[in-house]
Amino acid sequence: MTEITMTPKPLLPWSGHFRATMRLAMPLVGAFLAQQSLQLGDTIMLGWLGAEPLAAGVLGSTFWFMGFIIAVGFSQVVMPMVASAEGEGDIRGVRRATRMGLWAVTIVMALLLPLYWQTEAILLAFGQEPELAALADDYLGIAMWALFPAAAVLVLRAHLSALERPGIVLWIAIAGAILNLGLNWALIFGNFGAPQMGIRGAATATLITNIVMTGMLVVYALWQQDLRKYNLFVRFYRPDWGALREVFVLGLPVAATLLAEFGLFAGSTTMMGWLGTVPLAAHGIALQITSVFFMVPLGIMSAGTIRVGNAYGRRDPVGLDRAAKTVLIMGLAFALFAALVLLTVPGPLVSLFLDRDAPEVEAILAMGVSLLAVAAIFQLVDIAQVISAGLLRGIKDTRRPMVIAITSYWVIGLPVAYVLGFPLGWGGAGVWAGMAIGLAYAAVMLTLRFMRRAELGLV
Repeated sequence: MTEITMTPKPLLPWSGHFRATMRLAMPLVGAFLAQQSLQLGDTIMLGWLGAEPLAAGVLGSTFWFMGFIIAVGFSQVVMPMVASAEGEGDIRGVRRATRMGLWAVTIVMALLLPLYWQTEAILLAFGQEPELAALADDYLGIAMWALFPAAAVLVLRAHLSALERPGIVLWIAIAGAILNLGLNWALIFGNFGAPQMGIRGAATATLITNIVMTGMLVVYALWQQDLRKYNLFVRFYRPDWGALREVFVLGLPVAATLLAEFGLFAGSTTMMGWLGTVPLAAHGIALQITSVFFMVPLGIMSAGTIRVGNAYGRRDPVGLDRAAKTVLIMGLAFALFAALVLLTVPGPLVSLFLDRDAPEVEAILAMGVSLLAVAAIFQLVDIAQVISAGLLRGIKDTRRPMVIAITSYWVIGLPVAYVLGFPLGWGGAGVWAGMAIGLAYAAVMLTLRFMRRAELGLV
Protein backbone atom coordinates (compact mmCIF):
# COMPACT_ATOMS: atom_id res chain seq x y z
CA MET A 1 0.00 0.00 0.00
CA THR A 2 1.42 3.37 -1.02
CA GLU A 3 2.14 5.61 1.94
CA ILE A 4 0.57 9.05 1.95
CA THR A 5 3.17 11.71 2.65
CA MET A 6 2.48 15.25 3.76
CA THR A 7 2.52 17.94 1.09
CA PRO A 8 2.45 21.66 1.86
CA LYS A 9 -1.15 22.81 1.53
CA PRO A 10 -3.28 25.44 3.21
CA LEU A 11 -5.06 23.80 6.13
CA LEU A 12 -8.82 23.84 5.58
CA PRO A 13 -10.63 24.71 8.83
CA TRP A 14 -13.29 22.43 10.27
CA SER A 15 -16.02 24.80 9.11
CA GLY A 16 -14.63 24.55 5.58
CA HIS A 17 -14.77 20.76 5.72
CA PHE A 18 -18.35 20.90 6.93
CA ARG A 19 -19.41 23.27 4.14
CA ALA A 20 -17.57 21.27 1.47
CA THR A 21 -19.15 18.03 2.66
CA MET A 22 -22.62 19.57 2.80
CA ARG A 23 -22.32 20.97 -0.73
CA LEU A 24 -21.47 17.53 -2.02
CA ALA A 25 -23.67 15.45 0.28
CA MET A 26 -27.01 17.26 0.00
CA PRO A 27 -27.54 16.71 -3.75
CA LEU A 28 -26.39 13.11 -3.31
CA VAL A 29 -28.85 12.61 -0.45
CA GLY A 30 -31.59 13.98 -2.68
CA ALA A 31 -30.53 11.67 -5.51
CA PHE A 32 -30.55 8.62 -3.24
CA LEU A 33 -33.97 9.60 -1.87
CA ALA A 34 -35.30 9.99 -5.39
CA GLN A 35 -33.80 6.60 -6.30
CA GLN A 36 -35.39 4.99 -3.26
CA SER A 37 -38.74 6.50 -4.18
CA LEU A 38 -38.82 4.15 -7.16
CA GLN A 39 -39.17 1.16 -4.83
CA LEU A 40 -41.18 3.19 -2.34
CA GLY A 41 -43.75 4.08 -4.98
CA ASP A 42 -44.03 0.43 -6.00
CA THR A 43 -44.56 -0.65 -2.39
CA ILE A 44 -47.17 2.01 -1.61
CA MET A 45 -49.23 1.36 -4.74
CA LEU A 46 -49.00 -2.42 -4.48
CA GLY A 47 -50.14 -2.03 -0.87
CA TRP A 48 -53.28 -0.38 -2.19
CA LEU A 49 -54.00 -3.58 -4.15
CA GLY A 50 -53.92 -5.69 -0.98
CA ALA A 51 -51.68 -7.74 1.31
CA GLU A 52 -50.91 -10.46 -1.25
CA PRO A 53 -49.63 -8.18 -4.05
CA LEU A 54 -47.70 -6.19 -1.44
CA ALA A 55 -46.07 -9.30 0.04
CA ALA A 56 -45.22 -10.63 -3.45
CA GLY A 57 -43.79 -7.24 -4.37
CA VAL A 58 -41.61 -7.37 -1.25
CA LEU A 59 -40.27 -10.78 -2.30
CA GLY A 60 -39.75 -9.74 -5.92
CA SER A 61 -38.09 -6.41 -5.16
CA THR A 62 -35.87 -8.03 -2.53
CA PHE A 63 -34.68 -10.58 -5.08
CA TRP A 64 -34.19 -7.83 -7.70
CA PHE A 65 -32.24 -5.78 -5.19
CA MET A 66 -29.66 -8.55 -4.96
CA GLY A 67 -28.46 -7.73 -8.48
CA PHE A 68 -28.82 -4.02 -7.89
CA ILE A 69 -26.67 -4.12 -4.74
CA ILE A 70 -23.90 -5.92 -6.64
CA ALA A 71 -23.94 -3.06 -9.16
CA VAL A 72 -23.82 -0.62 -6.25
CA GLY A 73 -20.64 -2.36 -5.09
CA PHE A 74 -18.89 -1.74 -8.38
CA SER A 75 -20.11 1.85 -8.58
CA GLN A 76 -18.80 2.42 -5.07
CA VAL A 77 -15.25 1.61 -6.22
CA VAL A 78 -15.59 3.60 -9.43
CA MET A 79 -16.28 6.63 -7.26
CA PRO A 80 -12.98 6.65 -5.27
CA MET A 81 -11.04 5.56 -8.37
CA VAL A 82 -12.37 8.56 -10.30
CA ALA A 83 -11.94 10.86 -7.29
CA SER A 84 -8.35 9.75 -6.76
CA ALA A 85 -7.50 10.11 -10.46
CA GLU A 86 -9.11 13.55 -10.54
CA GLY A 87 -7.13 14.52 -7.44
CA GLU A 88 -3.95 13.57 -9.33
CA GLY A 89 -5.08 15.41 -12.48
CA ASP A 90 -5.18 12.11 -14.42
CA ILE A 91 -7.87 12.55 -17.12
CA ARG A 92 -7.11 9.17 -18.67
CA GLY A 93 -7.45 7.51 -15.29
CA VAL A 94 -10.92 9.03 -14.85
CA ARG A 95 -11.99 7.71 -18.25
CA ARG A 96 -10.54 4.24 -17.67
CA ALA A 97 -12.23 3.79 -14.29
CA THR A 98 -15.68 4.85 -15.49
CA ARG A 99 -15.61 3.03 -18.81
CA MET A 100 -14.47 -0.26 -17.31
CA GLY A 101 -16.95 0.22 -14.48
CA LEU A 102 -19.70 0.17 -17.10
CA TRP A 103 -18.15 -2.92 -18.68
CA ALA A 104 -17.96 -4.65 -15.31
CA VAL A 105 -21.57 -4.10 -14.27
CA THR A 106 -22.85 -5.18 -17.69
CA ILE A 107 -20.88 -8.43 -17.49
CA VAL A 108 -22.06 -9.19 -13.96
CA MET A 109 -25.73 -8.41 -14.67
CA ALA A 110 -25.63 -10.76 -17.68
CA LEU A 111 -24.20 -13.52 -15.49
CA LEU A 112 -27.09 -13.09 -13.03
CA LEU A 113 -29.88 -13.58 -15.59
CA PRO A 114 -30.04 -17.41 -15.29
CA LEU A 115 -30.63 -17.00 -11.56
CA TYR A 116 -33.61 -14.69 -12.16
CA TRP A 117 -35.12 -17.16 -14.62
CA GLN A 118 -35.49 -19.55 -11.66
CA THR A 119 -37.16 -17.09 -9.28
CA GLU A 120 -40.31 -19.09 -8.55
CA ALA A 121 -38.42 -22.33 -7.93
CA ILE A 122 -35.95 -20.60 -5.62
CA LEU A 123 -38.68 -18.91 -3.57
CA LEU A 124 -40.59 -22.18 -3.24
CA ALA A 125 -37.40 -23.91 -2.11
CA PHE A 126 -37.09 -21.30 0.64
CA GLY A 127 -40.57 -22.06 1.90
CA GLN A 128 -42.55 -19.17 0.43
CA GLU A 129 -46.25 -19.56 -0.34
CA PRO A 130 -46.90 -20.73 -3.94
CA GLU A 131 -49.21 -17.81 -4.77
CA LEU A 132 -46.65 -15.26 -3.58
CA ALA A 133 -43.80 -17.02 -5.39
CA ALA A 134 -45.76 -17.02 -8.67
CA LEU A 135 -46.59 -13.31 -8.39
CA ALA A 136 -42.98 -12.45 -7.52
CA ASP A 137 -41.87 -14.43 -10.59
CA ASP A 138 -44.26 -12.36 -12.75
CA TYR A 139 -42.66 -9.19 -11.38
CA LEU A 140 -39.08 -10.32 -11.97
CA GLY A 141 -39.76 -11.63 -15.46
CA ILE A 142 -39.88 -7.97 -16.48
CA ALA A 143 -37.91 -6.21 -13.73
CA MET A 144 -34.73 -8.27 -14.24
CA TRP A 145 -34.11 -6.47 -17.55
CA ALA A 146 -34.13 -3.17 -15.66
CA LEU A 147 -30.91 -4.24 -13.91
CA PHE A 148 -28.83 -3.34 -16.97
CA PRO A 149 -29.87 0.33 -17.23
CA ALA A 150 -30.06 0.62 -13.42
CA ALA A 151 -26.43 -0.56 -13.13
CA ALA A 152 -25.36 1.92 -15.81
CA VAL A 153 -27.15 4.70 -13.92
CA LEU A 154 -25.17 3.84 -10.77
CA VAL A 155 -21.78 3.95 -12.52
CA LEU A 156 -22.53 7.19 -14.39
CA ARG A 157 -23.79 8.76 -11.18
CA ALA A 158 -20.58 7.70 -9.43
CA HIS A 159 -18.55 9.26 -12.27
CA LEU A 160 -20.37 12.59 -12.10
CA SER A 161 -20.46 12.66 -8.30
CA ALA A 162 -16.72 12.01 -8.04
CA LEU A 163 -16.17 14.92 -10.46
CA GLU A 164 -18.30 17.02 -8.07
CA ARG A 165 -21.31 17.35 -10.37
CA PRO A 166 -23.92 16.20 -7.81
CA GLY A 167 -26.51 18.73 -9.00
CA ILE A 168 -27.27 16.99 -12.28
CA VAL A 169 -27.30 13.63 -10.49
CA LEU A 170 -30.02 15.02 -8.22
CA TRP A 171 -32.18 16.48 -10.99
CA ILE A 172 -32.08 13.37 -13.13
CA ALA A 173 -32.96 11.23 -10.11
CA ILE A 174 -35.93 13.50 -9.34
CA ALA A 175 -37.08 13.30 -12.96
CA GLY A 176 -36.84 9.50 -12.77
CA ALA A 177 -38.83 9.39 -9.54
CA ILE A 178 -41.64 11.51 -11.02
CA LEU A 179 -41.71 9.41 -14.19
CA ASN A 180 -41.84 6.18 -12.17
CA LEU A 181 -44.76 7.38 -10.05
CA GLY A 182 -46.73 8.36 -13.13
CA LEU A 183 -46.00 5.05 -14.86
CA ASN A 184 -46.95 3.11 -11.71
CA TRP A 185 -50.25 4.94 -11.46
CA ALA A 186 -50.97 4.20 -15.11
CA LEU A 187 -49.74 0.63 -15.43
CA ILE A 188 -50.62 -0.89 -12.04
CA PHE A 189 -54.21 0.39 -11.99
CA GLY A 190 -54.92 0.98 -15.67
CA ASN A 191 -55.22 4.75 -15.44
CA PHE A 192 -54.75 7.24 -18.32
CA GLY A 193 -55.98 4.61 -20.78
CA ALA A 194 -53.11 2.22 -20.00
CA PRO A 195 -53.66 -1.54 -19.50
CA GLN A 196 -54.24 -2.65 -15.90
CA MET A 197 -51.17 -4.81 -15.28
CA GLY A 198 -51.05 -5.05 -11.48
CA ILE A 199 -47.66 -6.20 -10.18
CA ARG A 200 -46.31 -6.52 -13.74
CA GLY A 201 -47.11 -2.84 -14.23
CA ALA A 202 -44.79 -1.93 -11.36
CA ALA A 203 -41.99 -3.92 -13.00
CA THR A 204 -42.62 -2.30 -16.39
CA ALA A 205 -42.49 1.15 -14.82
CA THR A 206 -39.13 0.30 -13.23
CA LEU A 207 -37.72 -0.84 -16.58
CA ILE A 208 -38.85 2.23 -18.53
CA THR A 209 -37.71 4.65 -15.84
CA ASN A 210 -34.19 3.24 -15.66
CA ILE A 211 -33.80 3.29 -19.44
CA VAL A 212 -34.82 6.95 -19.55
CA MET A 213 -32.46 7.87 -16.68
CA THR A 214 -29.54 6.14 -18.40
CA GLY A 215 -30.21 8.08 -21.57
CA MET A 216 -30.33 11.38 -19.69
CA LEU A 217 -26.99 10.74 -17.96
CA VAL A 218 -25.30 9.72 -21.21
CA VAL A 219 -26.59 12.83 -23.00
CA TYR A 220 -25.33 15.05 -20.18
CA ALA A 221 -21.87 13.44 -20.16
CA LEU A 222 -21.62 13.96 -23.93
CA TRP A 223 -23.13 17.45 -24.02
CA GLN A 224 -21.51 19.21 -21.04
CA GLN A 225 -18.53 21.19 -22.31
CA ASP A 226 -16.17 20.64 -19.38
CA LEU A 227 -16.83 16.87 -19.38
CA ARG A 228 -15.96 16.30 -23.04
CA LYS A 229 -12.24 16.14 -22.24
CA TYR A 230 -12.78 12.74 -20.61
CA ASN A 231 -13.93 11.22 -23.97
CA LEU A 232 -16.01 8.77 -21.97
CA PHE A 233 -17.66 6.97 -24.89
CA VAL A 234 -14.98 7.32 -27.57
CA ARG A 235 -14.05 3.77 -28.71
CA PHE A 236 -16.13 2.47 -25.83
CA TYR A 237 -16.06 -1.00 -27.39
CA ARG A 238 -12.32 -1.35 -26.76
CA PRO A 239 -11.42 -3.15 -23.53
CA ASP A 240 -8.86 -1.74 -21.11
CA TRP A 241 -7.79 -4.93 -19.39
CA GLY A 242 -5.70 -3.26 -16.68
CA ALA A 243 -8.50 -0.92 -15.60
CA LEU A 244 -11.10 -3.69 -15.86
CA ARG A 245 -8.98 -5.90 -13.63
CA GLU A 246 -8.63 -3.10 -11.05
CA VAL A 247 -12.39 -2.52 -11.06
CA PHE A 248 -12.99 -6.22 -10.44
CA VAL A 249 -10.21 -6.56 -7.83
CA LEU A 250 -11.59 -3.62 -5.83
CA GLY A 251 -15.24 -4.06 -6.77
CA LEU A 252 -15.79 -7.73 -6.04
CA PRO A 253 -14.97 -7.39 -2.31
CA VAL A 254 -17.23 -4.32 -2.05
CA ALA A 255 -20.02 -6.12 -3.91
CA ALA A 256 -19.53 -9.11 -1.59
CA THR A 257 -19.63 -6.78 1.41
CA LEU A 258 -22.89 -5.20 0.29
CA LEU A 259 -24.24 -8.60 -0.71
CA ALA A 260 -23.49 -9.88 2.77
CA GLU A 261 -25.55 -7.03 4.23
CA PHE A 262 -28.24 -7.66 1.64
CA GLY A 263 -28.17 -11.32 2.66
CA LEU A 264 -28.97 -10.27 6.22
CA PHE A 265 -32.06 -8.38 5.09
CA ALA A 266 -33.04 -10.95 2.45
CA GLY A 267 -32.69 -13.68 5.06
CA SER A 268 -34.87 -11.71 7.42
CA THR A 269 -37.45 -11.33 4.65
CA THR A 270 -37.46 -15.11 4.15
CA MET A 271 -37.94 -15.65 7.88
CA MET A 272 -40.78 -13.14 7.99
CA GLY A 273 -42.39 -15.04 5.11
CA TRP A 274 -42.36 -18.15 7.31
CA LEU A 275 -44.46 -16.20 9.82
CA GLY A 276 -47.17 -15.48 7.21
CA THR A 277 -48.43 -12.89 4.75
CA VAL A 278 -49.25 -10.21 7.34
CA PRO A 279 -45.81 -10.28 9.04
CA LEU A 280 -44.12 -10.25 5.62
CA ALA A 281 -46.20 -7.26 4.50
CA ALA A 282 -45.41 -5.39 7.74
CA HIS A 283 -41.74 -6.24 7.33
CA GLY A 284 -41.75 -4.86 3.78
CA ILE A 285 -43.32 -1.61 4.92
CA ALA A 286 -40.88 -1.20 7.80
CA LEU A 287 -37.93 -1.89 5.49
CA GLN A 288 -39.16 0.72 3.01
CA ILE A 289 -39.53 3.34 5.76
CA THR A 290 -36.10 2.67 7.24
CA SER A 291 -34.61 2.58 3.73
CA VAL A 292 -35.87 6.11 3.12
CA PHE A 293 -34.10 7.32 6.27
CA PHE A 294 -31.02 5.33 5.27
CA MET A 295 -30.66 7.33 2.04
CA VAL A 296 -29.44 10.35 4.02
CA PRO A 297 -26.37 8.66 5.57
CA LEU A 298 -25.81 6.89 2.26
CA GLY A 299 -25.49 10.29 0.58
CA ILE A 300 -23.25 11.52 3.39
CA MET A 301 -21.14 8.37 3.06
CA SER A 302 -20.76 8.89 -0.69
CA ALA A 303 -19.59 12.45 -0.07
CA GLY A 304 -17.10 11.07 2.45
CA THR A 305 -15.82 8.47 -0.03
CA ILE A 306 -15.25 11.21 -2.62
CA ARG A 307 -13.57 13.67 -0.24
CA VAL A 308 -11.38 11.01 1.34
CA GLY A 309 -10.55 9.67 -2.12
CA ASN A 310 -9.54 13.16 -3.28
CA ALA A 311 -7.31 13.63 -0.23
CA TYR A 312 -5.83 10.17 -0.76
CA GLY A 313 -5.00 11.06 -4.38
CA ARG A 314 -3.46 14.39 -3.27
CA ARG A 315 -1.47 12.62 -0.52
CA ASP A 316 -3.00 14.89 2.12
CA PRO A 317 -3.36 12.90 5.39
CA VAL A 318 -4.56 15.87 7.48
CA GLY A 319 -7.28 16.70 4.97
CA LEU A 320 -8.22 13.02 4.83
CA ASP A 321 -8.57 12.82 8.61
CA ARG A 322 -10.68 15.96 8.89
CA ALA A 323 -12.90 14.98 5.97
CA ALA A 324 -13.55 11.58 7.55
CA LYS A 325 -14.34 12.95 11.02
CA THR A 326 -16.70 15.54 9.54
CA VAL A 327 -18.64 12.82 7.74
CA LEU A 328 -18.82 10.59 10.83
CA ILE A 329 -20.16 13.44 12.99
CA MET A 330 -22.80 14.36 10.39
CA GLY A 331 -23.91 10.75 10.01
CA LEU A 332 -24.24 10.07 13.72
CA ALA A 333 -26.17 13.32 14.25
CA PHE A 334 -28.68 12.22 11.64
CA ALA A 335 -28.92 8.78 13.29
CA LEU A 336 -30.21 10.39 16.48
CA PHE A 337 -32.78 12.38 14.51
CA ALA A 338 -33.98 9.28 12.60
CA ALA A 339 -34.34 7.27 15.83
CA LEU A 340 -36.45 10.05 17.35
CA VAL A 341 -38.82 10.14 14.37
CA LEU A 342 -39.22 6.35 14.24
CA LEU A 343 -40.04 6.24 17.95
CA THR A 344 -42.50 9.16 17.98
CA VAL A 345 -44.60 8.77 14.80
CA PRO A 346 -44.43 5.11 13.66
CA GLY A 347 -48.19 4.71 13.18
CA PRO A 348 -48.69 7.49 10.60
CA LEU A 349 -45.62 6.29 8.69
CA VAL A 350 -46.90 2.72 8.40
CA SER A 351 -50.42 3.93 7.53
CA LEU A 352 -49.12 5.58 4.35
CA PHE A 353 -48.75 2.12 2.84
CA LEU A 354 -52.16 0.74 3.78
CA ASP A 355 -55.72 0.82 2.54
CA ARG A 356 -57.72 1.56 5.70
CA ASP A 357 -60.62 -0.60 4.45
CA ALA A 358 -58.51 -3.73 3.96
CA PRO A 359 -59.30 -6.56 6.44
CA GLU A 360 -55.64 -7.08 7.42
CA VAL A 361 -54.86 -3.42 8.05
CA GLU A 362 -54.89 -3.40 11.86
CA ALA A 363 -52.66 -6.47 12.15
CA ILE A 364 -50.15 -5.08 9.63
CA LEU A 365 -50.18 -1.68 11.36
CA ALA A 366 -49.53 -3.16 14.81
CA MET A 367 -46.65 -5.30 13.64
CA GLY A 368 -45.16 -2.50 11.51
CA VAL A 369 -45.10 -0.18 14.53
CA SER A 370 -43.31 -2.79 16.66
CA LEU A 371 -40.69 -3.35 13.95
CA LEU A 372 -40.01 0.38 13.64
CA ALA A 373 -39.35 0.53 17.38
CA VAL A 374 -36.56 -2.01 16.92
CA ALA A 375 -35.33 -0.10 13.85
CA ALA A 376 -35.05 3.09 15.88
CA ILE A 377 -32.67 1.35 18.25
CA PHE A 378 -30.28 0.17 15.51
CA GLN A 379 -30.15 3.45 13.55
CA LEU A 380 -26.89 4.47 15.24
CA VAL A 381 -25.02 1.24 14.46
CA ASP A 382 -26.44 0.89 10.95
CA ILE A 383 -25.34 4.38 9.97
CA ALA A 384 -21.95 4.02 11.67
CA GLN A 385 -21.16 0.83 9.75
CA VAL A 386 -22.14 2.19 6.33
CA ILE A 387 -20.17 5.42 6.75
CA SER A 388 -17.06 3.65 8.05
CA ALA A 389 -17.22 1.20 5.14
CA GLY A 390 -17.45 4.12 2.71
CA LEU A 391 -14.45 5.84 4.26
CA LEU A 392 -12.41 2.65 3.93
CA ARG A 393 -13.36 2.47 0.24
CA GLY A 394 -12.04 6.01 -0.14
CA ILE A 395 -8.57 4.71 0.75
CA LYS A 396 -9.11 1.60 -1.45
CA ASP A 397 -9.38 -0.82 1.47
CA THR A 398 -12.02 -3.38 0.44
CA ARG A 399 -10.90 -6.93 1.27
CA ARG A 400 -10.81 -6.91 5.06
CA PRO A 401 -14.13 -5.02 5.29
CA MET A 402 -15.62 -7.83 3.20
CA VAL A 403 -14.52 -10.39 5.79
CA ILE A 404 -15.93 -8.23 8.59
CA ALA A 405 -19.24 -7.92 6.75
CA ILE A 406 -19.62 -11.64 6.11
CA THR A 407 -18.83 -12.39 9.75
CA SER A 408 -21.18 -9.69 11.03
CA TYR A 409 -24.20 -10.51 8.90
CA TRP A 410 -24.05 -14.22 8.12
CA VAL A 411 -22.12 -15.66 11.08
CA ILE A 412 -23.67 -13.41 13.75
CA GLY A 413 -26.73 -11.53 12.46
CA LEU A 414 -28.73 -14.24 10.67
CA PRO A 415 -28.24 -17.04 13.25
CA VAL A 416 -29.13 -14.71 16.11
CA ALA A 417 -32.18 -13.47 14.18
CA TYR A 418 -33.35 -17.05 13.72
CA VAL A 419 -32.79 -18.02 17.36
CA LEU A 420 -34.57 -14.94 18.71
CA GLY A 421 -37.39 -15.11 16.19
CA PHE A 422 -38.25 -18.83 16.34
CA PRO A 423 -36.75 -21.01 19.12
CA LEU A 424 -37.12 -18.17 21.64
CA GLY A 425 -40.49 -17.17 20.19
CA TRP A 426 -39.94 -13.43 19.74
CA GLY A 427 -41.37 -13.50 16.23
CA GLY A 428 -40.78 -10.57 13.91
CA ALA A 429 -39.28 -8.38 16.64
CA GLY A 430 -36.71 -11.10 17.34
CA VAL A 431 -35.74 -11.32 13.68
CA TRP A 432 -35.15 -7.58 13.59
CA ALA A 433 -33.23 -7.66 16.90
CA GLY A 434 -30.87 -10.22 15.36
CA MET A 435 -30.28 -7.91 12.41
CA ALA A 436 -29.44 -5.11 14.84
CA ILE A 437 -26.83 -7.24 16.62
CA GLY A 438 -25.13 -8.11 13.34
CA LEU A 439 -25.07 -4.45 12.28
CA ALA A 440 -23.63 -3.43 15.66
CA TYR A 441 -20.69 -5.81 15.31
CA ALA A 442 -19.98 -4.49 11.80
CA ALA A 443 -20.15 -0.89 13.02
CA VAL A 444 -17.61 -1.46 15.78
CA MET A 445 -15.14 -3.42 13.65
CA LEU A 446 -15.24 -1.14 10.58
CA THR A 447 -14.97 2.05 12.61
CA LEU A 448 -12.01 0.69 14.56
CA ARG A 449 -10.29 -0.35 11.33
CA PHE A 450 -10.59 3.13 9.85
CA MET A 451 -9.39 4.75 13.08
CA ARG A 452 -6.32 2.46 13.03
CA ARG A 453 -5.62 3.00 9.31
CA ALA A 454 -2.12 4.41 9.81
CA GLU A 455 -1.15 1.67 12.26
CA LEU A 456 -2.39 -0.95 9.78
CA GLY A 457 -0.45 0.59 6.90
CA LEU A 458 -3.56 1.53 4.91
CA VAL A 459 -2.34 5.11 4.31
